Amino acid sequence: QVRLVESGGGSVQAGGSLRLSCVVSGYTYMRNCVAWFRQAPGKEREGIATIYAGLRTTYYADSVKDRFTISQDNSKRTLYLQMDSLKPEDTAMYYCSDRAVGLASQCRGEVADFRDWGQGAQVTVSS
Repeated sequence: QVRLVESGGGSVQAGGSLRLSCVVSGYTYMRNCVAWFRQAPGKEREGIATIYAGLRTTYYADSVKDRFTISQDNSKRTLYLQMDSLKPEDTAMYYCSDRAVGLASQCRGEVADFRDWGQGAQVTVSS
């Protein structure tokens, strides 16, 4: 059974940084498309960053580009999200997930394509 556990959330002031971690268990390696999502109160879940393991290519939503960095350590089955220059609008519950894809172009943060979710990590940014 696949299990994802996010950690590293917390409360920071605008301009601060946080690093989220996501440990994946249930199989030997993470699937080749790993991603971070977030869901703010009253809003839909949105994909914000992905890595396609085959080419090590990354994708970022415009809202987090140049501020957030996604990375993974497959030997530890761990996914990371370094979040810098945080803004109040980054306040949300953050989730990780992974899926198997055939092409890098398929590794995008489309919520409907992912099935396994953790409990999430709360990030709160104050102004």
